[in-house]
Amino acid sequence: MKNTKSDHIPIERLPYSRRVKEWLINRYGRQADEIWEAVKSNYDSYLTDLPDYGGRKNGHAKAIYGGLLIFALYPALPDHPPVSELGDFVQNLFMEPFVKLGKVFNLNRPSNMRLIDKIFRKSGNRDRKDIKKYPDGFVNADVPYDKERRAARYYFTQCPNAEFAKSHGLIHVLPLLCNSDFFGIEQIHGQLIRCGTCGNGDRCDYLVVGSKNPIAGEYKTVTDENGFLVSRKEN
Repeated sequence: MKNTKSDHIPIERLPYSRRVKEWLINRYGRQADEIWEAVKSNYDSYLTDLPDYGGRKNGHAKAIYGGLLIFALYPALPDHPPVSELGDFVQNLFMEPFVKLGKVFNLNRPSNMRLIDKIFRKSGNRDRKDIKKYPDGFVNADVPYDKERRAARYYFTQCPNAEFAKSHGLIHVLPLLCNSDFFGIEQIHGQLIRCGTCGNGDRCDYLVVGSKNPIAGEYKTVTDENGFLVSRKEN
């Protein structure tokens, strides 16, 4: 079942739209208004083809519709910059809460690691309820907390952003969204260990540890041939 356009979040109601418009003004000057109209047109056209995610009722509404905004933005840019050129802007756009949180939250503290595991678990339980109502949403698989090594883990086997990118020829834009997760976890003094995503593999893996955890030193973060940040075991 498809949502009607009115059930989805309009672009002007997204918390990220103001920052995107400011970025367009800083980068393109007088062209900014014209480009923003193209972004809105792309976004509105995408809405007509979206499945029923539940709109604001979905626990990942910001991730889904924020991702849609970036998918609408990139094709509208007149100078067709490399996707990587937008990396800093997008990660700061989506991960600002993590920057603020990092001033008081530190994953090198055992208590904070236990807390983030509880947050992940609560989010996963919500996802498993949502998927029963909105089968095209995020499919979240739970993994028990590793108390001994202080490692929190879960993974997605289905991601709406990845599915949208694949079906609309925008898979090259997807790393802008996925790679932001690495930046976000760094801001709370942790390390994300991810060997693949739903865009370059069969699942999006989240293994989160403190930046000083010995596990963090076992991996290095590299960019694969498709622009995705991935974790690779150190030799």
